[in-house]
Amino acid sequence: MKFVAVTACPTGIAHSQMGAENLEQEAERRGHDIKVEIQGAMGAENELTAEDIAEADAAIIAADTSVSRDRFEDLPLVKGTIKAAVNDVEGLMDQAEEAAGADADTEVTVEADATDDTDDDHDSGSPDVRRGGDRSKGLVARLKRLLS
Repeated sequence: MKFVAVTACPTGIAHSQMGAENLEQEAERRGHDIKVEIQGAMGAENELTAEDIAEADAAIIAADTSVSRDRFEDLPLVKGTIKAAVNDVEGLMDQAEEAAGADADTEVTVEADATDDTDDDHDSGSPDVRRGGDRSKGLVARLKRLLS
C-alpha cells in the first residue's frame, strides 16, 4: 500500500519529526510506501505533491494543530494526534491500513487514551502506575541507541 501523511505539533520542533520518523519506519517494516510532510517551526518540509496524493491509498494526519484536509478529500483519511504517531504508531498504521480498503469518504479519528499523560517525563510516584507511551520509543531511548 501507499500512504501520504502530515505531522504537525504546536511548537514544531521535535514531535513532528519524531512522528514522521516513526511513520516512515513502521510503514517500511510493514512493506508499505509512505511520504510524510512535516509542518513545523521552519514551515513545511518534504511537501506532498498532487501526484503523491493521487497515488496514495490513504492519508494520515497526525497533528495537534490545524492541518488543511482539502488536499485529501478523495482519499480515506485517518486523523490522530502527534502523540499517537510518537507513542502508538502501530495503532495509527493499523487504522490507515483499514481505511485504505474503505471508501474515499471514510474518515477515522484515532482517540488518544484518556489515561495517558501528555508529558512522558513525569512519574506518578507509584511503581504500579506508569504514564505515557512506550519508553523504548522515547527520545532518551533513541539517543541511547544512536550513541551506542
